[in-house]
Amino acid sequence: MASKEYRNIQAAENREQIEAHIRSILRLIGEDADREGLLETPARVARMYEEIFSGYVADYHEVLGVLFDENHEELVIVKDIDYFSQCEHHMVPFMGKVHIGYVPSGKVAGLSKFARLVEAVSKKLQLQERMTTEISGVIMDVLAPKGVMVVVTGQHLCMCGRGVKKSGAVTVTSATRGEFRHNYALRNEFMALIQS
Repeated sequence: MASKEYRNIQAAENREQIEAHIRSILRLIGEDADREGLLETPARVARMYEEIFSGYVADYHEVLGVLFDENHEELVIVKDIDYFSQCEHHMVPFMGKVHIGYVPSGKVAGLSKFARLVEAVSKKLQLQERMTTEISGVIMDVLAPKGVMVVVTGQHLCMCGRGVKKSGAVTVTSATRGEFRHNYALRNEFMALIQS
């Protein structure tokens, strides 16, 4: 594991390079990178990138944190978790909601940890399909539940603001693991509860 000092030096070097590239992009699109309104834009973009791409340095398994022994063996749902991510095809935002359901097998995580997991997984160049799979996979790996189901809805600005320009289109993806794969009653219960 790199030392904190090394990571700070690396982050500063990355920031400088990003700023230089943003300045170049501004010139390439026909802007005057030295005009007053744009002078600080490269630095602002570099700081924004550190925030919106922080998932590259997150340890997803650590994010779920301390697990609690709990005999609850019924469905647990955390729904309507907002996320904001960046499409890897066009580097424009997509955003929506994540709904997570799982059936514990002796261990539970604090409910806020699921929101933190969504935050960590979404903060990188991403595909909604992959994000859905990653969230379900981490929950299976860390909690080892009897089953997990993740449903993600998203609006993609690459569809809204360019290309086909369909601003009302919503993409829905799902991932099922364990009991959710074959237990249709459990799936239906989850779907009914997230829609209520």
